[in-house]
Amino acid sequence: MPEEHEDRTCERCGTRAAVYQQFGLHLCRRCFREMAPKMGFEKHE
Repeated sequence: MPEEHEDRTCERCGTRAAVYQQFGLHLCRRCFREMAPKMGFEKHE
């Protein structure tokens, strides 16, 4: 099996649900929403 499909867990909380791997984030949706402002992401409406 290729490496990128082996482990899809959030680096912050360890959950396996809804993990964002794009750009090497490896964060679940909840952790991403909490950490996004600190990482420089802005919310656009």
